[in-house]
Amino acid sequence: MLPVVETDDDWDTVVPDESVMRPGAEDLCARLGFPGASLVRFPDGSQPVYAVGDDHVLKLFPGAAAQDGIAEGRVLAHVQGRLPVPTPVVRASGPYENGWQYVLMSRLRGRNLAHSWEHVPRNHRERLVVEIGETLSALHALSPEPLRDALGPEDWGTFLDRQTAGAVEQQRAHGLSAAWLVQIPDFLASVPLPRTPQPSLLHTEVMQQHFLVDPDGWRLTGLFDFEPAMIGDRAYDFVGVGLFVTRGNPALLARLTGVYGHGFEPRELMAYTLLHVYSNLPWYMRELPAPAEESLPSLAEAWFSTV
Repeated sequence: MLPVVETDDDWDTVVPDESVMRPGAEDLCARLGFPGASLVRFPDGSQPVYAVGDDHVLKLFPGAAAQDGIAEGRVLAHVQGRLPVPTPVVRASGPYENGWQYVLMSRLRGRNLAHSWEHVPRNHRERLVVEIGETLSALHALSPEPLRDALGPEDWGTFLDRQTAGAVEQQRAHGLSAAWLVQIPDFLASVPLPRTPQPSLLHTEVMQQHFLVDPDGWRLTGLFDFEPAMIGDRAYDFVGVGLFVTRGNPALLARLTGVYGHGFEPRELMAYTLLHVYSNLPWYMRELPAPAEESLPSLAEAWFSTV
């Protein structure tokens, strides 16, 4: 029921078009035992995701992102019941038609933390970052070896080299000014990153947007979106923490890393910020406090300092 999607043009034509997507989602739900179930598409996220009735979520992955669907199903099964925060339970996963993959999972309860953060009292914010630190500690303590065949990169050092080679162009494409672009090569060269780190299972997008919270008591009720998971240096996960959880607040970052049990140098996290697969420095500079001095070391201190 769903057409082949293998190129960016295919994606742009098919994925946003509900007249194409919905019949396919309905057909798949019927095959999975939910004929006639109500389907409500979530507005956020890069993949098509539907609420199926009140208790399930169907996530679809076109052929161009089929490996992400395989990865999400495998990672969710691996972490199930092993983290302090609930994660979706996989009910079914596998191939559909024309290269598409799917994951049918349980629906988590709660409100999106990013949408609720401004309403969270200060003392509850501190407790929430404690819970996130505990969750990351538990995630990184899990052995990633059973997932080696589903997750990359094969070699962390090669991944760093590839990201370094494209770092300037990636930021240029996002509109970063020349005054910042010219700093990137020397800054990256000045920060030693481990080429063979102790391997950790990484979520890679540890953001408020991927946590759910119960506003009655402000407790975390869920962590989701494991499709971009990787195996690599645990510091890589703290890019999202500093940018999208503690958001340049040194006290909150110190609280979180204290519970996690390990801190990271600001320059190290800034380097990983530039090397992150989804790095977009102009966006971050619009969203977060900017120092008076326009330098990457100053940005590192502004966003990732714990003092």
